Amino acid sequence: AYWRGDQKNASLSRIYGTAFYTKQELNEYLIQLEEIKQRDHNKIGRDMEIFTTVDVIGQGLPLILPKGTVILQTLQRWIEDEEERRGYMRTKTPFMAKSDLYKISGHWDLYRDGMFVLDDNKTEGKEDAEVLALRPMTCPFQYYVYKSSPKSYRDLPCRYGETSTLFRKEESGEMHGLTRVRQFTLSEGHIVVRPDQVMEEFIECLKLANYCLVTLGLKEDIAYRLSKWDPNNQKKYLGGPEIWEESQGLIRKVLQDMNLPFTEAEGEAAFYGPKLDLQMRNVYGKEDTMITIQLDFSIAEKFDMTYIDSDGTKKRPYIIHRSSVGCYERTLAVLIEKYKGAFPTWLCPEQVRVLPISEKTENYAKSVQKILQEKGIRCGVDLRAEKIGYKIREARTQKVPYLLVVGQQEGEAGVVAVRSRYLGDIGQKKLEEFCQEILEEIHTKEIKK
Repeated sequence: AYWRGDQKNASLSRIYGTAFYTKQELNEYLIQLEEIKQRDHNKIGRDMEIFTTVDVIGQGLPLILPKGTVILQTLQRWIEDEEERRGYMRTKTPFMAKSDLYKISGHWDLYRDGMFVLDDNKTEGKEDAEVLALRPMTCPFQYYVYKSSPKSYRDLPCRYGETSTLFRKEESGEMHGLTRVRQFTLSEGHIVVRPDQVMEEFIECLKLANYCLVTLGLKEDIAYRLSKWDPNNQKKYLGGPEIWEESQGLIRKVLQDMNLPFTEAEGEAAFYGPKLDLQMRNVYGKEDTMITIQLDFSIAEKFDMTYIDSDGTKKRPYIIHRSSVGCYERTLAVLIEKYKGAFPTWLCPEQVRVLPISEKTENYAKSVQKILQEKGIRCGVDLRAEKIGYKIREARTQKVPYLLVVGQQEGEAGVVAVRSRYLGDIGQKKLEEFCQEILEEIHTKEIKK
């Protein structure tokens, strides 16, 4: 290494040097690269035909292919059903709104650079013009759902859930695969609560998030972060120091009471309140937010949201912004990397593939497929004129959990020869027995290794 004076500033110097790996470090680095290659969702997702991107469509706008769509649809149905079991009311709101809405919420002043504004140049400055923008979040829309009818203290909490399509103007250098995109789908929800309900509802939001993570096998990879305001830059936020410290203290107490290890990050809060971020690192080591739960103590006043309390007076509610499984596209990316494309059976786009040994058993193979499909099992059949060994190897490459090999013997006996991605060659089983076993695995969302 050597020193050379900086030509622009004589008081500064720049170091130029070359570093070399030791043999052990080089081996570790190569192992790490191989692991990244085996897990990178950008590669696996394309190889397995889960998603793709097209230049003429644009950066950050992935096409989710049929296999990927099955996975996302399965996740969405599961989440929506689970939220409804927990008392959420579903809404469906517009993909865009006038700038007037975002001016009330504060997003127009504080978040406009991150929004897609439509016909901004043509309408700016015209008094009667409507400036429309694609929504970056659903919260202000659901506030008006709440305001559509009067509420009393007995009506709270009001839990609203929506599978929201959102749009954010990410910089080109920030976008990568499915982890950061310009259009995405969020398991979004807003809970309108009385002040005395905040703690209980916040805990329930965290329990729902943890339930989702445990079910998906991701809980062990999560780090909890309390994202706080920056008291040295108070103009950036709504509300004063007292309410910020109180609300941050509430989230801290929830984490402590639930014995969850966490870190605190100053300046990472939303402008309307502190939040709990559930963080996870991707294969490249970059930390992404998977799920967030935010406490909002200011926005109800901006939107004139009220409820009639037990004493007959109008009061302002608090609002909890939350997601249950986060951004579906990012969750799909994480699942690809976690399982190297070998998803748990309940999430697999193809859960079973029937492999006839010859043309003589094609009809039996088709009848097996029909029975499985009628029971709600995603099943394909390989009718190509290929050797059975080739069909098995290809199905394994495509990470199909179960293969049912059927020959003349199986057809005559009404059984199937089962090959499992987990246990290998299991042998012959009655079709009804196999159906019961796989349906139980799908129902319980079991994660086999």
